[in-house]
Amino acid sequence: MALDKPRAGSPGGAVTVGPQDADRIGEIARALAPVADGRIDTPEWVDAARTAWCDLPVGLRRALRSFRRDSGPSGALLVRGLPVGEETLPETPTVRGSVQRTADVAAAVLLTVASGLGDPAAFRPEKTGALVQDVVPVPGQEDFQGNAGSVLLSFHTENAFHPHRPDFVMLLCLRADHEGVAGLRTACVRQVLPLLSDTSRTALQKEEFVTDAPPSFGSVPGAAAPHAVLTGAADDPDVRVDFAATRATTRRAQSALDELNRLFDLTAQTIRLTPGDLAIVDNRVTVHGRTSFRPRYDGQDRWLQRSFVLTDLRRSRGLRAQDGYVLD
Repeated sequence: MALDKPRAGSPGGAVTVGPQDADRIGEIARALAPVADGRIDTPEWVDAARTAWCDLPVGLRRALRSFRRDSGPSGALLVRGLPVGEETLPETPTVRGSVQRTADVAAAVLLTVASGLGDPAAFRPEKTGALVQDVVPVPGQEDFQGNAGSVLLSFHTENAFHPHRPDFVMLLCLRADHEGVAGLRTACVRQVLPLLSDTSRTALQKEEFVTDAPPSFGSVPGAAAPHAVLTGAADDPDVRVDFAATRATTRRAQSALDELNRLFDLTAQTIRLTPGDLAIVDNRVTVHGRTSFRPRYDGQDRWLQRSFVLTDLRRSRGLRAQDGYVLD
């Protein structure tokens, strides 16, 4: 299983899982169903998923491990052909805060991959701390800048306000939108950096930005402190920004933020996910968003499942009760 050439509009490289490997992955996922009575949020179930990672096809594991070490110029990877149990999918959920708590095929595949990339993690104030979360359009939330909306979703680092942001964001497609127009947009700071003016690059390295936390998170220690948008190595920085929630505190910072947003839009790549597609975004260097689409609320709307991955779970130990996977 080799790294494919990117699909047209694809965010970076792509890996295609062949039919025989897909069948094997499906068997592994179904074998996890009875563990801990199928309760995927329990440590026992996640332990089993971590063990099951070793049984995944070696080509898939090799590609994912390589991406973990170096996510490349796009900071995103597309895995195609994964089993998601399409034949038994229920109707697309339509309620805000929808999550998956039991070990169906899609959730088992998602968390098994997450357990190989690092450790699955969630935030208790966000969708009640579920490790697998539904990304679906919700009636009345069309204009919401979040996963329940269906208008253009602006570029953002996932949970940019939080000191323990996910290292990877995983989005597994169970069902595409009716017209096939909804697109995951990604843009990587590695491609933007050479285009940034020296003035903006310097300004983005200053702690002159504040990112607001959603009201549901309440008070997050360190979240309100001014921060830089670009940190780390000057030639390969991390990025921390949410264009719907990050505010500049100086005029030069605002000018730099505007330039960064424009360049992200200029260099963005868009992929229209289809069932069995798993997009993995390196949240340290790549922002993501979504094009607009029109939901019908007929039970067949676009349905993704999302999980977060931390590559160093120990760093957040003080926020996780009993060394679990949910940050308070």
